[in-house]
Amino acid sequence: MEAIVHLDTAYNAGPIDPRIFSGFLEHLGRSIYGGVYDPGNALSDEAGLRQDVVQAMSGLGMPYVRYPGGNFVSNYDWRDGVGPDRKPFPDFAWRATEPNTFGTDEFMKWCNAVGTEPMLAVNLGTLGPSEAAALVEYCNLNTETQWAQARRANGADSPYGVKMWCLGNEMDGPWQAGHVPADQYALKARNAARLMRGIDPTIELVAAGSSGRQVATYLEWDRTVLEVCWDDIEFISAHRYSSNIENNTPAFLAEGVIIDSILDDYAGLIAYVKGVKQSSHDVYLSFDEWNVWYRERGGKNRDGQWKVGPEQLDEVYNLEDALVCAQYLSAFIRRADLVKVACLAQIVNVIAAVMTSPTGTLKQSIYYPLAMYSATAKGVSLTPVVTAPRYDAGDHNDVPYVDASASFDQETGEAAAFLVNRSLDESVSVRIEFSDRDVIDPGTVQIISGDDPMAANTWEAPETVSPRAGHAQVDGRVLTVDVPRLGMAVVSGIGTQPR
Repeated sequence: MEAIVHLDTAYNAGPIDPRIFSGFLEHLGRSIYGGVYDPGNALSDEAGLRQDVVQAMSGLGMPYVRYPGGNFVSNYDWRDGVGPDRKPFPDFAWRATEPNTFGTDEFMKWCNAVGTEPMLAVNLGTLGPSEAAALVEYCNLNTETQWAQARRANGADSPYGVKMWCLGNEMDGPWQAGHVPADQYALKARNAARLMRGIDPTIELVAAGSSGRQVATYLEWDRTVLEVCWDDIEFISAHRYSSNIENNTPAFLAEGVIIDSILDDYAGLIAYVKGVKQSSHDVYLSFDEWNVWYRERGGKNRDGQWKVGPEQLDEVYNLEDALVCAQYLSAFIRRADLVKVACLAQIVNVIAAVMTSPTGTLKQSIYYPLAMYSATAKGVSLTPVVTAPRYDAGDHNDVPYVDASASFDQETGEAAAFLVNRSLDESVSVRIEFSDRDVIDPGTVQIISGDDPMAANTWEAPETVSPRAGHAQVDGRVLTVDVPRLGMAVVSGIGTQPR
């Protein structure tokens, strides 16, 4: 099978924001306790931070990590997780016991160890604007006021300088503690935004958008929130978890088409509200929860039986899941004009890229697309025109076998390509053609593929789904890349020169 990806460096969606390669860490299951934080374990440092997890996280290249939730945050009082006097409390969202031994200060230490920045969510469910502003004071002020003094007393002399803040989480969902209609949430979020920015005018704020297309108020919720909060926010959030519950791999591998349509929904809505308001202010999309998740959802996964760090949402990921995750990332790259932040949800043990045992870590299949893309996508997002054979994917008929995105570094003249072959049966030879440049160096190719879409990494066989060297060649002025069936390819360092 053959395909062509047409590129022109003049046709691009603007700079790729590295924040689209961020992650998400919630107080849920074994993500914190027994995951990133495991005092007494031989693999942990004196602060209780698992160093093998730190090393694995560093390999993902995440610019930001969103914390502490998620559903958890809507019934969480951050003040219970700082200082010497910490008491356990029952977590409404996941029916687990939160011991509060890991809180804001411990998370900041973990971020510093990993080399990432914090993206903090505030509780706008059971708490409100004043408590949110107090957390901004705790994190960002160097004053003699109450919470700034408390931070110093707790061992952090200098402010943390937290730049990004989420105004609650999934407040459109009836499952959320403190759920209210859109107009009520919007007023609360606007009030919180103004108090928080009054403490620190430099922060960036994310309003809670729809939890997904499955919610009856999808987009109508977002419209209301945008109209009320427009001048007080920089982002509105979007969430999606993909599913292959029907065990239909060809349809599942067309997930990128759905992601693209969701991004189109938000682009149109944001443009509409901006037009109605006749505003020069811009609001972008923070796609701050995305992943595959459908196996570990009910039963014990929703009920932690009031344990500390119970096993919940320990999803096992396979090859087809990795190919879908790659399509999420390519969709974000293609819409660099819209998506400025995105967070893989989640990163440790809970629907996660990395699993832990008491003696080590396991990188799941979905680890590798994020690690490969974040290390490679630099510069501007080129707008690809793909010519490829197509197939019938059920509800999404006429889907191209090839999903593609590309980047171009204007300083070095190097390009990168990100390709997914959705075919179960045939490899594809992809010709990458620039209308304005000649390819002079094929760069380096890494591929992930396999014969079984359900193949997964295990403790016994940890590299079943992992990158290996691929092949590309320059033929005249064109780059040709071989992408195996059920496979993806990341081509980095493609050398080009002006034609």
